[in-house]
Amino acid sequence: MQPLSCRRCGTSVLVEKNSLAHTLVRWTTATDGCVELTEHAQRVPERALTPTCLQLRDSIETAVRRGELVVPES
Repeated sequence: MQPLSCRRCGTSVLVEKNSLAHTLVRWTTATDGCVELTEHAQRVPERALTPTCLQLRDSIETAVRRGELVVPES
């Protein structure tokens, strides 16, 4: 797993790319540091499932395009 920070809020996670389509994310801090997830929880507090942070997803995809995250060849 490789460390990565969200370009929007700076929240740090560990990321593993098993392929272009498969991404494993492990949060290393509480998700309340994520601006997008915190805003969602304030709007919909009763929801059990938390959606994906689109800003973090974009940060991961950008890191892949720049070659900063390793993606094994299939």
